[in-house]
Amino acid sequence: MNFTKIIDIVSYTIPSIVTGLVAYYFFSYQFKKENNRENFKLVRADKKLLLNARLQAYERMTLFMERINPYKLLVRVTPTDDNKELYIHKLVQSIEQEFEHNLSQQIYISEECWSVLITAKNATSHIITKTAEQKEIITSQDLREAILKRMVKGNPPSNTGLSFIKEEVKSLF
Repeated sequence: MNFTKIIDIVSYTIPSIVTGLVAYYFFSYQFKKENNRENFKLVRADKKLLLNARLQAYERMTLFMERINPYKLLVRVTPTDDNKELYIHKLVQSIEQEFEHNLSQQIYISEECWSVLITAKNATSHIITKTAEQKEIITSQDLREAILKRMVKGNPPSNTGLSFIKEEVKSLF
């Protein structure tokens, strides 16, 4: 009699254990699947936010390249008098202030792009100082004209930076 009771208990217990295990594995699988789906949505949202931040950084650096373009820089920063040295300082200081204003953008753009932009900035400052070293340039107005003539002969460094930015943004898509 004892044996039949044990068989009855086992016959009721085994199906309930099997049902419990199946339910546990089913809900466990569903929970993992839902968790993965939520993680995917979060990653996708993060990537979208990061892409927006990166695009804004490229926009800011495009504006920086445009503002240090010698043509536009000379129009924006006008000489206050005929002092050539004071005007050189004013131009270079304007470039440096623009650059410092955009320093934080480097975390969103590639290292290579950042290097190209720094090179363009330094080359623009170099053009100004080298042009000013010419002996025939005496006044700030002479310096403006000489820089413009030099730019007519060659491509401004900021154009190289702009081209690099455009190529890098194209690679994002």
